[in-house]
Amino acid sequence: MTETGWPLIPREVLPAPVPAAKRRQQPPQRPPGPAAEAGRQLPIFGAETTEPSPGDLAGLLAGPGRLGRMGGTARVSVVVDAAWRVHVLVAELVSRGLVVNWRPVEASETDNSGEPGTTPQETGDDEPTEAQITEVDEPPEPRPRFEVLTAYSRRLNGLAKAWPEAAAELFLSGPRLRLWVAAAGEPLPGGYALGLDPEKDVTEIDAALVRAGLTGRLSDDGRQYLIKGRKRVARLAELVGERPPAAPEDLWPRGAGA
Repeated sequence: MTETGWPLIPREVLPAPVPAAKRRQQPPQRPPGPAAEAGRQLPIFGAETTEPSPGDLAGLLAGPGRLGRMGGTARVSVVVDAAWRVHVLVAELVSRGLVVNWRPVEASETDNSGEPGTTPQETGDDEPTEAQITEVDEPPEPRPRFEVLTAYSRRLNGLAKAWPEAAAELFLSGPRLRLWVAAAGEPLPGGYALGLDPEKDVTEIDAALVRAGLTGRLSDDGRQYLIKGRKRVARLAELVGERPPAAPEDLWPRGAGA
């Protein structure tokens, strides 16, 4: 079967995304002058000025994504924590000529970090007292998770052959960062966080982010890369481009306003 570049699933059976935020109506403005046009110049390596390619999936591998190989083909998969991320990633990956699928992840399955999901804990033979029962809080409902994965494809052979050695010279362009943000990006007070796979060595990923002008630090639990400061978040927003319609406005990088 030839690869058509269309997802294996129709859009109507994708998980329901968070409704897109409505844009505020802006008052009429005068045509911008030459100075304003120069200020709005798009970055050379931004998502809006760079042609998308299968190699952009290196952005997922820099974060929580996983690479699989089979024969002369390869695929990339990533576990996400929200339905809107499925919508955005499916659209982005299809635009790169890849066949894409997704599935819900059960709570008992292991995620990309290798940690098992929430499972009932066995208790001892002794029955708890009434005081002990009243002190135990109900565990919070686990957040729904989904796995987005490409079909095995020869289009990803170049990435598969180069990875992980290529991480040492990784160039995080706008399209690559856009996939990373779509899969595991979220705002934090005074900055923005990019999700990581705690099992991976992030030394080379940190160096790549520094080269992209996104200097930050690893979170204490090793699960996120923390980018602090308005200028750096503005740089990230400039590189990843406009918010996709399915992405909540308050979760996408917003530049100096983040």
